[in-house]
Amino acid sequence: MNNSALVLFSGGQDSTVCLAWALKHFERVETIGFDYQQRHRIELECRQSIMDSLLNKNPAWRSKLGDDRIIDLSWLGQISDCALTEEREIALNENGLPNTFVPGRNLISF
Repeated sequence: MNNSALVLFSGGQDSTVCLAWALKHFERVETIGFDYQQRHRIELECRQSIMDSLLNKNPAWRSKLGDDRIIDLSWLGQISDCALTEEREIALNENGLPNTFVPGRNLISF
């Protein structure tokens, strides 16, 4: 299908807006989320209820929503040195980036 989209849907505010936009503009939308064992899992835990809420408010979108996948990237925490995947205080690194930064987490290809 030419009029389809894949949305990186974490369950957070930005990706929820992207999902709603895609459902409005595309005939078919699939979603994907990444579980890299992040400390603050609230977004991943809320994904389904957010999706259900969007569909309840816009029932016509139900037929547009395709598969939803969560990809297990738990190994990423094993090779990253960051506060997002480890229990430690959140702070800024010397390079100015927060220590919650997970290098390459959105660059992994399948």
